Amino acid sequence: MLHSNNKAMDQTKGKVCVTGASGFLASWLVKRLLLAGYQVIGTVRDAGNEKKLAHLWKLEGAKERLQLVRANLMEEGSFDEAIKGCHGVFHTASPVVKPSFDPKAEIIEPAVKGTLNVLRSCAKNPSLRRVVLTSSSSTVRARDDFDPKIPLDESSWSSVDLCEKRQIWYALSKTLAERAAWEFCEDNGIDLVTVLPSFVIGPSLPSQLCSTASDVLGLLKGETEKFQCHGRLGYVHIDDVALCHILVYELKNCHGRYLCSSTVVDNNDLASFLSSRYPWLPLPKRFVELNRPYYEFNTSKLTSLGFKFKSIEEMFDDCIAWFVQQGYIDDKANIIQQ
Repeated sequence: MLHSNNKAMDQTKGKVCVTGASGFLASWLVKRLLLAGYQVIGTVRDAGNEKKLAHLWKLEGAKERLQLVRANLMEEGSFDEAIKGCHGVFHTASPVVKPSFDPKAEIIEPAVKGTLNVLRSCAKNPSLRRVVLTSSSSTVRARDDFDPKIPLDESSWSSVDLCEKRQIWYALSKTLAERAAWEFCEDNGIDLVTVLPSFVIGPSLPSQLCSTASDVLGLLKGETEKFQCHGRLGYVHIDDVALCHILVYELKNCHGRYLCSSTVVDNNDLASFLSSRYPWLPLPKRFVELNRPYYEFNTSKLTSLGFKFKSIEEMFDDCIAWFVQQGYIDDKANIIQQ
Protein backbone atom coordinates (compact mmCIF):
# COMPACT_ATOMS: atom_id res chain seq x y z
CA MET A 1 0.00 0.00 0.00
CA LEU A 2 1.15 3.53 -0.81
CA HIS A 3 1.43 5.58 2.38
CA SER A 4 3.34 8.58 1.06
CA ASN A 5 3.47 10.11 -2.39
CA ASN A 6 7.08 11.16 -1.76
CA LYS A 7 8.43 7.65 -1.31
CA ALA A 8 9.45 5.34 -4.11
CA MET A 9 6.90 2.65 -4.78
CA ASP A 10 7.62 -0.98 -4.12
CA GLN A 11 9.47 -2.64 -6.97
CA THR A 12 6.45 -4.55 -8.26
CA LYS A 13 7.17 -5.87 -11.74
CA GLY A 14 4.77 -6.76 -14.52
CA LYS A 15 3.89 -5.88 -18.08
CA VAL A 16 1.38 -3.06 -18.55
CA CYS A 17 0.12 -0.92 -21.41
CA VAL A 18 -0.46 2.85 -21.29
CA THR A 19 -2.52 4.32 -24.11
CA GLY A 20 -1.69 7.80 -25.39
CA ALA A 21 1.67 7.48 -23.67
CA SER A 22 3.12 10.78 -24.85
CA GLY A 23 0.36 12.88 -23.29
CA PHE A 24 0.47 15.23 -20.28
CA LEU A 25 -0.83 12.78 -17.70
CA ALA A 26 0.19 9.56 -19.45
CA SER A 27 3.85 10.63 -19.52
CA TRP A 28 3.83 10.99 -15.73
CA LEU A 29 2.13 7.63 -15.42
CA VAL A 30 4.79 6.03 -17.62
CA LYS A 31 7.47 7.71 -15.49
CA ARG A 32 6.00 6.34 -12.26
CA LEU A 33 5.45 2.86 -13.70
CA LEU A 34 9.06 2.67 -14.86
CA LEU A 35 10.30 3.82 -11.46
CA ALA A 36 8.16 1.10 -9.88
CA GLY A 37 9.85 -1.54 -12.02
CA TYR A 38 7.15 -2.24 -14.59
CA GLN A 39 7.70 -3.15 -18.21
CA VAL A 40 5.67 -0.53 -20.09
CA ILE A 41 4.17 -0.75 -23.55
CA GLY A 42 3.13 2.77 -24.55
CA THR A 43 0.83 3.43 -27.48
CA VAL A 44 1.30 6.57 -29.58
CA ARG A 45 -0.16 7.81 -32.84
CA ASP A 46 3.25 8.15 -34.52
CA ALA A 47 6.02 5.94 -33.14
CA GLY A 48 8.49 7.58 -35.52
CA ASN A 49 8.05 11.12 -34.21
CA GLU A 50 11.33 11.38 -32.31
CA LYS A 51 10.79 14.99 -31.23
CA LYS A 52 7.36 14.37 -29.73
CA LEU A 53 8.53 11.22 -27.92
CA ALA A 54 11.97 12.39 -26.75
CA HIS A 55 10.76 13.11 -23.21
CA LEU A 56 9.70 9.49 -22.76
CA TRP A 57 13.08 8.08 -23.76
CA LYS A 58 14.76 10.35 -21.20
CA LEU A 59 12.84 8.71 -18.35
CA GLU A 60 14.74 6.52 -15.91
CA GLY A 61 14.36 2.87 -16.97
CA ALA A 62 13.00 3.76 -20.42
CA LYS A 63 15.84 2.16 -22.38
CA GLU A 64 15.46 -1.09 -20.45
CA ARG A 65 11.69 -1.40 -19.97
CA LEU A 66 9.79 0.93 -22.32
CA GLN A 67 8.45 0.07 -25.74
CA LEU A 68 6.45 2.50 -27.88
CA VAL A 69 4.08 1.18 -30.53
CA ARG A 70 1.64 2.82 -32.92
CA ALA A 71 -2.10 2.67 -32.25
CA ASN A 72 -5.05 4.88 -33.15
CA LEU A 73 -8.21 5.28 -31.11
CA MET A 74 -10.39 5.19 -34.20
CA GLU A 75 -8.81 2.06 -35.71
CA GLU A 76 -10.40 -1.08 -34.35
CA GLY A 77 -7.82 -3.74 -33.57
CA SER A 78 -4.90 -1.33 -33.61
CA PHE A 79 -4.34 -1.89 -29.86
CA ASP A 80 -4.29 -5.69 -30.12
CA GLU A 81 -0.53 -6.13 -30.32
CA ALA A 82 0.25 -3.49 -27.67
CA ILE A 83 -2.14 -5.04 -25.15
CA LYS A 84 -1.34 -8.69 -25.93
CA GLY A 85 0.35 -10.31 -22.94
CA CYS A 86 -0.10 -7.30 -20.64
CA HIS A 87 -1.35 -7.85 -17.10
CA GLY A 88 -2.75 -4.34 -16.86
CA VAL A 89 -3.96 -1.62 -19.20
CA PHE A 90 -4.11 2.08 -18.30
CA HIS A 91 -6.37 3.80 -20.79
CA THR A 92 -5.62 7.52 -20.61
CA ALA A 93 -5.95 8.56 -24.26
CA SER A 94 -8.92 10.82 -24.96
CA PRO A 95 -9.49 13.99 -27.01
CA VAL A 96 -9.55 17.21 -24.97
CA VAL A 97 -9.55 19.80 -27.76
CA LYS A 98 -12.36 22.28 -28.15
CA PRO A 99 -14.58 21.36 -31.09
CA SER A 100 -14.21 23.63 -34.10
CA PHE A 101 -17.16 22.36 -36.10
CA ASP A 102 -18.78 19.12 -35.02
CA PRO A 103 -18.35 18.27 -31.31
CA LYS A 104 -19.82 14.80 -31.67
CA ALA A 105 -17.37 13.87 -34.41
CA GLU A 106 -14.34 15.65 -32.93
CA ILE A 107 -14.66 14.81 -29.22
CA ILE A 108 -17.52 12.48 -28.29
CA GLU A 109 -17.12 9.86 -31.00
CA PRO A 110 -13.35 9.43 -30.54
CA ALA A 111 -13.76 9.23 -26.76
CA VAL A 112 -16.49 6.57 -26.80
CA LYS A 113 -15.37 4.57 -29.84
CA GLY A 114 -11.74 4.86 -28.82
CA THR A 115 -12.47 3.50 -25.35
CA LEU A 116 -14.46 0.60 -26.78
CA ASN A 117 -11.70 -0.16 -29.31
CA VAL A 118 -9.17 -0.39 -26.48
CA LEU A 119 -11.50 -2.57 -24.41
CA ARG A 120 -12.16 -4.93 -27.33
CA SER A 121 -8.41 -5.48 -27.51
CA CYS A 122 -8.39 -6.06 -23.75
CA ALA A 123 -11.11 -8.70 -24.12
CA LYS A 124 -8.84 -10.67 -26.48
CA ASN A 125 -6.02 -10.81 -23.90
CA PRO A 126 -6.19 -13.82 -21.51
CA SER A 127 -3.29 -12.38 -19.46
CA LEU A 128 -5.27 -9.28 -18.47
CA ARG A 129 -5.88 -8.73 -14.77
CA ARG A 130 -7.28 -5.19 -14.61
CA VAL A 131 -8.02 -2.12 -16.69
CA VAL A 132 -7.67 1.35 -15.16
CA LEU A 133 -9.56 3.99 -17.12
CA THR A 134 -8.81 7.71 -16.76
CA SER A 135 -12.17 9.40 -16.50
CA SER A 136 -12.77 12.86 -15.02
CA SER A 137 -14.42 14.62 -12.09
CA SER A 138 -16.51 16.31 -14.78
CA THR A 139 -18.44 13.03 -14.97
CA VAL A 140 -19.61 13.73 -11.41
CA ARG A 141 -20.30 17.47 -11.10
CA ALA A 142 -22.13 18.52 -14.29
CA ARG A 143 -25.62 18.33 -12.82
CA ASP A 144 -28.07 20.76 -11.26
CA ASP A 145 -29.95 18.55 -8.81
CA PHE A 146 -27.50 17.97 -5.97
CA ASP A 147 -27.48 19.33 -2.41
CA PRO A 148 -24.50 21.74 -2.07
CA LYS A 149 -24.28 20.80 1.61
CA ILE A 150 -23.42 17.20 0.72
CA PRO A 151 -20.02 16.66 -0.96
CA LEU A 152 -20.18 14.87 -4.30
CA ASP A 153 -18.75 11.35 -4.35
CA GLU A 154 -18.36 8.50 -6.82
CA SER A 155 -22.07 7.68 -6.75
CA SER A 156 -22.82 10.93 -8.60
CA TRP A 157 -23.04 11.05 -12.40
CA SER A 158 -23.21 14.11 -14.63
CA SER A 159 -26.44 14.73 -16.51
CA VAL A 160 -26.16 13.91 -20.21
CA ASP A 161 -29.11 16.18 -20.98
CA LEU A 162 -27.56 19.09 -19.08
CA CYS A 163 -24.19 18.62 -20.78
CA GLU A 164 -25.85 18.66 -24.19
CA LYS A 165 -28.02 21.66 -23.32
CA ARG A 166 -25.05 23.71 -22.08
CA GLN A 167 -22.66 22.28 -24.67
CA ILE A 168 -20.24 20.95 -22.05
CA TRP A 169 -18.64 18.65 -24.60
CA TYR A 170 -15.67 17.44 -22.57
CA ALA A 171 -17.82 16.38 -19.62
CA LEU A 172 -20.27 14.73 -21.98
CA SER A 173 -17.52 12.81 -23.79
CA LYS A 174 -15.99 11.54 -20.55
CA THR A 175 -19.39 10.62 -19.09
CA LEU A 176 -20.51 8.68 -22.16
CA ALA A 177 -17.10 7.01 -22.53
CA GLU A 178 -17.01 5.88 -18.90
CA ARG A 179 -20.58 4.59 -18.98
CA ALA A 180 -19.81 2.68 -22.19
CA ALA A 181 -16.70 1.23 -20.52
CA TRP A 182 -18.63 -0.02 -17.50
CA GLU A 183 -21.26 -1.65 -19.70
CA PHE A 184 -18.69 -3.33 -21.93
CA CYS A 185 -16.56 -4.59 -19.03
CA GLU A 186 -19.56 -5.98 -17.17
CA ASP A 187 -20.68 -7.80 -20.32
CA ASN A 188 -17.20 -9.18 -21.00
CA GLY A 189 -15.99 -9.98 -17.48
CA ILE A 190 -13.21 -7.37 -17.43
CA ASP A 191 -12.02 -6.05 -14.06
CA LEU A 192 -12.34 -2.27 -14.47
CA VAL A 193 -11.42 0.56 -12.10
CA THR A 194 -11.86 4.22 -13.07
CA VAL A 195 -9.97 7.28 -11.80
CA LEU A 196 -11.74 10.65 -11.82
CA PRO A 197 -9.15 13.46 -11.59
CA SER A 198 -10.12 17.08 -11.14
CA PHE A 199 -8.18 19.84 -12.97
CA VAL A 200 -4.57 18.64 -13.20
CA ILE A 201 -1.75 21.00 -12.21
CA GLY A 202 1.97 20.34 -12.40
CA PRO A 203 5.13 20.14 -14.51
CA SER A 204 4.73 18.94 -18.09
CA LEU A 205 7.11 16.26 -19.31
CA PRO A 206 6.31 16.69 -23.04
CA SER A 207 7.99 19.65 -24.73
CA GLN A 208 4.73 20.66 -26.41
CA LEU A 209 2.13 22.05 -24.04
CA CYS A 210 -1.23 20.32 -24.02
CA SER A 211 -4.45 22.31 -23.67
CA THR A 212 -4.48 21.88 -19.88
CA ALA A 213 -0.94 23.20 -19.40
CA SER A 214 -1.60 25.98 -21.92
CA ASP A 215 -4.67 27.08 -19.97
CA VAL A 216 -2.66 27.23 -16.74
CA LEU A 217 0.12 29.17 -18.46
CA GLY A 218 -2.45 31.64 -19.76
CA LEU A 219 -3.82 32.12 -16.25
CA LEU A 220 -0.32 32.84 -14.89
CA LYS A 221 0.09 35.46 -17.61
CA GLY A 222 -3.12 37.20 -16.58
CA GLU A 223 -5.46 35.69 -19.13
CA THR A 224 -8.80 34.81 -17.55
CA GLU A 225 -10.84 33.59 -20.51
CA LYS A 226 -10.15 29.84 -20.17
CA PHE A 227 -10.75 29.78 -16.40
CA GLN A 228 -13.64 32.24 -16.35
CA CYS A 229 -16.21 29.61 -17.28
CA HIS A 230 -15.32 27.30 -14.40
CA GLY A 231 -16.45 29.44 -11.48
CA ARG A 232 -15.45 26.70 -9.03
CA LEU A 233 -13.09 23.84 -9.71
CA GLY A 234 -11.22 20.98 -8.08
CA TYR A 235 -7.42 20.83 -8.43
CA VAL A 236 -4.91 17.99 -8.12
CA HIS A 237 -1.16 17.53 -8.62
CA ILE A 238 -0.26 15.55 -11.75
CA ASP A 239 2.04 13.24 -9.78
CA ASP A 240 -0.84 12.40 -7.42
CA VAL A 241 -2.99 11.39 -10.38
CA ALA A 242 -0.27 9.11 -11.73
CA LEU A 243 0.30 7.51 -8.33
CA CYS A 244 -3.43 7.07 -7.82
CA HIS A 245 -3.68 5.08 -11.05
CA ILE A 246 -0.95 2.71 -9.90
CA LEU A 247 -2.40 2.34 -6.42
CA VAL A 248 -5.86 1.30 -7.62
CA TYR A 249 -4.26 -1.06 -10.12
CA GLU A 250 -2.09 -2.80 -7.55
CA LEU A 251 -4.60 -3.20 -4.71
CA LYS A 252 -6.80 -6.20 -5.45
CA ASN A 253 -9.67 -4.96 -3.27
CA CYS A 254 -10.09 -1.75 -5.29
CA HIS A 255 -13.28 -1.56 -7.31
CA GLY A 256 -15.51 0.98 -8.99
CA ARG A 257 -14.75 4.69 -9.35
CA TYR A 258 -12.22 6.83 -7.45
CA LEU A 259 -12.42 10.61 -7.23
CA CYS A 260 -8.90 12.08 -7.34
CA SER A 261 -8.87 15.70 -6.16
CA SER A 262 -6.87 17.61 -3.57
CA THR A 263 -9.01 20.72 -3.08
CA VAL A 264 -11.95 22.60 -4.58
CA VAL A 265 -11.57 26.38 -4.97
CA ASP A 266 -13.67 29.25 -6.29
CA ASN A 267 -12.06 31.28 -9.06
CA ASN A 268 -11.72 34.44 -6.98
CA ASP A 269 -10.23 32.52 -4.08
CA LEU A 270 -7.77 30.99 -6.53
CA ALA A 271 -6.88 34.44 -7.91
CA SER A 272 -6.36 35.76 -4.38
CA PHE A 273 -4.17 32.80 -3.41
CA LEU A 274 -2.04 32.99 -6.55
CA SER A 275 -1.59 36.77 -6.38
CA SER A 276 -0.51 36.56 -2.74
CA ARG A 277 1.90 33.66 -3.22
CA TYR A 278 3.38 34.77 -6.56
CA PRO A 279 3.14 38.61 -6.50
CA TRP A 280 5.66 39.03 -9.35
CA LEU A 281 3.34 37.34 -11.85
CA PRO A 282 0.67 39.34 -13.77
CA LEU A 283 -2.11 37.25 -12.29
CA PRO A 284 -5.77 38.29 -12.44
CA LYS A 285 -6.99 39.90 -9.23
CA ARG A 286 -10.58 38.85 -9.69
CA PHE A 287 -12.88 37.03 -12.07
CA VAL A 288 -16.37 38.03 -13.14
CA GLU A 289 -18.81 36.62 -10.62
CA LEU A 290 -20.70 33.59 -11.95
CA ASN A 291 -23.76 31.91 -10.56
CA ARG A 292 -22.22 28.47 -10.29
CA PRO A 293 -23.37 25.90 -7.71
CA TYR A 294 -21.21 25.35 -4.65
CA TYR A 295 -19.83 21.85 -4.29
CA GLU A 296 -17.11 19.88 -2.55
CA PHE A 297 -15.68 16.46 -3.33
CA ASN A 298 -15.70 13.51 -0.94
CA THR A 299 -12.45 11.66 -1.72
CA SER A 300 -12.54 9.37 1.32
CA LYS A 301 -12.75 6.28 -0.89
CA LEU A 302 -9.22 7.04 -2.07
CA THR A 303 -7.75 8.50 1.12
CA SER A 304 -9.00 5.49 3.10
CA LEU A 305 -6.40 3.50 1.14
CA GLY A 306 -3.62 5.59 2.70
CA PHE A 307 -3.36 8.06 -0.17
CA LYS A 308 -2.25 11.59 0.72
CA PHE A 309 -2.74 14.49 -1.67
CA LYS A 310 -0.25 17.26 -2.27
CA SER A 311 -1.46 20.74 -1.35
CA ILE A 312 -2.50 23.44 -3.79
CA GLU A 313 0.69 25.30 -2.81
CA GLU A 314 2.82 22.31 -3.84
CA MET A 315 1.07 21.80 -7.15
CA PHE A 316 1.39 25.44 -8.25
CA ASP A 317 4.93 25.77 -6.88
CA ASP A 318 6.01 22.79 -8.97
CA CYS A 319 4.08 23.98 -12.00
CA ILE A 320 5.44 27.54 -11.92
CA ALA A 321 9.00 26.37 -11.30
CA TRP A 322 8.74 24.24 -14.43
CA PHE A 323 7.33 27.11 -16.53
CA VAL A 324 10.22 29.31 -15.37
CA GLN A 325 12.77 26.58 -16.08
CA GLN A 326 11.41 26.14 -19.59
CA GLY A 327 11.34 29.88 -20.25
CA TYR A 328 7.56 30.19 -20.58
CA ILE A 329 7.43 32.85 -17.86
CA ASP A 330 10.07 35.11 -16.31
CA ASP A 331 11.33 34.36 -12.86
CA LYS A 332 11.01 36.83 -9.99
CA ALA A 333 14.49 38.28 -10.42
CA ASN A 334 14.05 39.11 -14.10
CA ILE A 335 10.77 40.93 -13.53
CA ILE A 336 12.19 42.93 -10.61
CA GLN A 337 15.09 44.11 -12.81
CA GLN A 338 12.63 45.38 -15.38
